[in-house]
Amino acid sequence: MSQPRIIPIKPVSTPPQHGSLFEAHQKVQARSVQGLFANWRWAMVWVTQLVFYGLPWLPWNGRQAMLFDLNSRRFYIFDLVLYPQDFIYLAALLVLSALALFFFTAIAGRLWCGFACPQTVYTEIFMWIEQRIEGDRLARIRLDAAPWSGNKLLKRSSKHMAWGVFSLWTGLTFVGYFTPMHALLASILSLSVGPWELFWSVFYGLATYGNAGFLREQVCKYMCPYARFQSVMLDGDSLIVGYDAARGESRGSRSKSADRAQLGLGDCVDCTLCVQVCPVGIDIRNGFQMECIGCGACIDVCDSVMDKMKYPRGLIRFSTQNGLDNGWSRSKLVKRVMRWRTAIYGGALLIGASAFAFNLMTRAPFRVDIIRDRGVMARMVEDGVIENVYRLHIMNSTEQPQRYRVDVSAEHGVYGMRVDNAQTIQLAPSENRDVSVRIRLDANAAANLAGQIVPINMGVEQLGAYGRAVRVIEKSTFVVPR
Repeated sequence: MSQPRIIPIKPVSTPPQHGSLFEAHQKVQARSVQGLFANWRWAMVWVTQLVFYGLPWLPWNGRQAMLFDLNSRRFYIFDLVLYPQDFIYLAALLVLSALALFFFTAIAGRLWCGFACPQTVYTEIFMWIEQRIEGDRLARIRLDAAPWSGNKLLKRSSKHMAWGVFSLWTGLTFVGYFTPMHALLASILSLSVGPWELFWSVFYGLATYGNAGFLREQVCKYMCPYARFQSVMLDGDSLIVGYDAARGESRGSRSKSADRAQLGLGDCVDCTLCVQVCPVGIDIRNGFQMECIGCGACIDVCDSVMDKMKYPRGLIRFSTQNGLDNGWSRSKLVKRVMRWRTAIYGGALLIGASAFAFNLMTRAPFRVDIIRDRGVMARMVEDGVIENVYRLHIMNSTEQPQRYRVDVSAEHGVYGMRVDNAQTIQLAPSENRDVSVRIRLDANAAANLAGQIVPINMGVEQLGAYGRAVRVIEKSTFVVPR
């Protein structure tokens, strides 16, 4: 029997090469574009920024229209005055925002990301500043590749200075929602700004500078969770930016006069302009991708190319995946909008928004909290009369002086209970105050209720509010000692 042959294995001279787990970041230099959706984006930039920068300067009832005064624990939103006890409204608003996100995403995809998201808005502003100083896409690419010179230093320093001034003003505006804007600017000019105002102005300014100036599309692709879970909110009938592959393929360049049918080509001339204008640097022709923010820049530039080639517009367009696959008309796309998913989301949103609005409109113009005096639960004051002491916290939620009156009634047919120190309580606009209230039970009733805890209703009436009396009733207990 022959022995097995052993073949020696030569050692590998170089170790195997492993690729990186992470793709190196490629800087996106987006080309400027004009068109319908570019105009809509800039319209939203103007609307959102006029609201953001304008509200702290809008006077309202002797103050700014929107102010979250943390020191006095009052939150002013036009005529609405809220207290920390009204936190339920913030929770309800967050729930409604989530429902609105589900509803509008199921219908229109990432329109919020493409047109109104702060990251998109500020990136658009920063890119406009960059374009005005450094030039359009090709000029910026050449400037990046050029060695440092006086011209490059001047352009770069000018750009960053403009970014810095804009970011700092954005940070000051943000703080102006918590510290009155006029007082904030006065403290800055007098170099007496507080440490927290200074910290948050710089912090928010640096966040704007970094996110809109440097991170840009990386925030949308890697930091924002919306791109990750949008797949569970989208379906085949949700609106997306899509490339009509049936019409566009095969791609290829040609002259305007060439017959694309004879060449075996589709409408796409493979100019790559849709890639050059994309703010997140994707190729929409590769199909729908989670990085797409639905801004429509590729639609605008593709339509301009189709116009030059005298081809029909809409090679890249807002459509649905089912619409692109089946060649549906716009009317059929609209009919598919109302489906079970959107009906459920829309119904829940409508019910929630209606309940929120009704609760807010019927909200009492003042709040009352009752706390028993823990020092003295109950005591006998005179001839068998029993007294309990309460601390009544009244919050005036209006910006006019108000008068209040306190009364009490016992449950289960108990009589002989009164407010001993009954008086009219006066509160200044938006004031809150603690008032000591003494409630007494006469001797006959106290003798019959010895050792019992009596449920009571304490009423606080606002006198003359909006031409009528407004009354709030709070429940508590009255202790009768043995």
